[in-house]
Amino acid sequence: MPDAIEPEALIRTSATRIYEAGLDHLLGADDPAAFYAVDELGSRRRLPLDRWLSDAPEDEELLLDRVKGPVLDIGCGAGRHLVALSARGVEAIGVEVSSRAVDIARARKANVVHGSVFDLPATGAWMTALLIDGNVGIGGEPKRLLSRTAALLKPRGSALVELEPPGSETRMLNLRLEGPGEVSEWFQWAWVGTDGIEDLAGGTGLAVSEVWPIGDRWFAQLCRV
Repeated sequence: MPDAIEPEALIRTSATRIYEAGLDHLLGADDPAAFYAVDELGSRRRLPLDRWLSDAPEDEELLLDRVKGPVLDIGCGAGRHLVALSARGVEAIGVEVSSRAVDIARARKANVVHGSVFDLPATGAWMTALLIDGNVGIGGEPKRLLSRTAALLKPRGSALVELEPPGSETRMLNLRLEGPGEVSEWFQWAWVGTDGIEDLAGGTGLAVSEVWPIGDRWFAQLCRV
């Protein structure tokens, strides 16, 4: 990692700890501090914690019009999609590694498993899997994650995946999270562009059936083959 961009005098901690601190800060502060994801090249993205803790916005409600239950929300966070699906009467379960996010989601009456999608025991149980908010990039191995997702889907099931806009490069980088006085260790993440999703899906057990925008966000439907 390039030491030149390493913040000095910041406490080192885990990425999960900083993510959870961001959730708690937003829930408890009138003027919450900014939290960022910073890649190894120095690019900074502010974490959209307010969106993650809010109800599903209109663009996501339009996306959820396409789901068929039962639904698995991979990396469900604080559970906004699960809450929206419950209001529609759609059976849905989330899986999430952050214990604090799980607590928040469960307080909202969402059904959430605490753990990794790779630890789920059941396979072939879901008609729809959600990989929203860039969660296709979890672990920096999107092909592995798509293969795992395919194994969890029923025949004729599909995954709804959020992507980077056309013209964006599919890339794997090291990230860290930064909050007030804290910086996380580096961890791997991926950004998957719409232009690269068809090649990426090859050999995973999923095939791209459609790519479309909703507002300024881009999504793909990948069907189990």
